[in-house]
Amino acid sequence: MKKVLLLACCALLAFAAGCGKNGAEGGGKSGLTIAVIPKGTTHEYWKSIKAGAEKAGQDLGVNIIWHGPLKENDRAQQISIVEQFISQGVSGIVLAPLDDVALQRPVQDAKAKKIPVVIIDSALQGTPGKDFVSFCATDNTKGGELGGEYLAKLLNYKGKVVLLRYEVGSASTVDRENGFLSVMKKYPGIQMISDNQYAGATEGEAKNKAMAMIDTLKQADGIFCPNESSTLGMLLALKQNNLVGKVKFVGFDASPPLVDAMKAGDINALVAQDPIKMGYTGVKTLVDYIRGQKVPATIDTGVKVLDMSNINTPAAQKMIYGNSAM
Repeated sequence: MKKVLLLACCALLAFAAGCGKNGAEGGGKSGLTIAVIPKGTTHEYWKSIKAGAEKAGQDLGVNIIWHGPLKENDRAQQISIVEQFISQGVSGIVLAPLDDVALQRPVQDAKAKKIPVVIIDSALQGTPGKDFVSFCATDNTKGGELGGEYLAKLLNYKGKVVLLRYEVGSASTVDRENGFLSVMKKYPGIQMISDNQYAGATEGEAKNKAMAMIDTLKQADGIFCPNESSTLGMLLALKQNNLVGKVKFVGFDASPPLVDAMKAGDINALVAQDPIKMGYTGVKTLVDYIRGQKVPATIDTGVKVLDMSNINTPAAQKMIYGNSAM
C-alpha cells in the first residue's frame, strides 16, 4: 500500500510539473510565457497576427497564449483579459488596444507589476519606450494617404467621395481616416459628401450602415473604407444595390475575400498591412527586451497598395492575410 501511495504521489508531482511548463510561470524552453491580446479574433487579419506571434514563439522558444475579445468593440472584455494575465503573472504582454484611452490604466497596472507590454497595430496614448516598451505597427496615417492618393488618381482628381469610418476610439483607423482626408483636401475638384458615419465593429454592422447610406452612395464617384470589416460590409451593400463597378472603391486590408473581390473588379485597390510580420515583431521585440536587449521605441511594419498591376508579385502575395508565415 505504501508503494502504491508513493507511486501515486510521484505521478501527481510529475503531472503538476508538466502543467507548470505551459502555465504563466513556465512556457517554452526559456521559461517565458507571452500573452498576445488582439482587438478581436474573427477577422482574417487577426488570424495572421496570431500566425506571426506563434512563429516567433517557436523561433524564440517561448510559450504564446492567444486570447482576445470576440468582437472588436468589447473594451470591457479586453480590459478584463489584460487584468487576467496580469494576475496570472505572465512574463509579458503584446496588446492591440481596442481604445487608445480605455486601455491605458490596464497597461499602467502591468507596468506596476513589472510585466512589460508591447503595443501592436493600434496606438495607445502615452510615450513608447517610457509608458510601454515599444509600438510595433503599420504607419496608419501613411496607409490612409496611400489610399487617398490612389483614389484621387482614379477619379482624375475630381468627383464626389464617401469615407465610411470604422469605430470611435480605434487609433489605427482614426489615423487612416485622417490620412485619407488630408489627401482629399489637397484637391479642389474633390468633394467629400459623407465623412461622419461609422461602420461599427462587424461586417454585418458595416453592411447595415452602408445600406442606410445608399442614397448618398448612389451619388458617389469614389469610396474609401479603413479596415477589413468596413470594406467587406460596404462591398456587400454595393453588390446588393448593383453599384459595384459603377463607383471607384478603395478598401483597407488584404483578406482573401477582399482580394477575390478585387480580382473580380468589384474593388479597385486595397491598402495592405503585414500582420504576420507585425505579430512576429511584437513578440520578438518583447522577448528581446525581457532578455536585456535594447529595442526600438517604435517599429514600422510596412504598408502597400495592392491592385491588379502588382497582386501576383511575391511581395504582394506575402501581404495577403493567411497566405504564408515569415
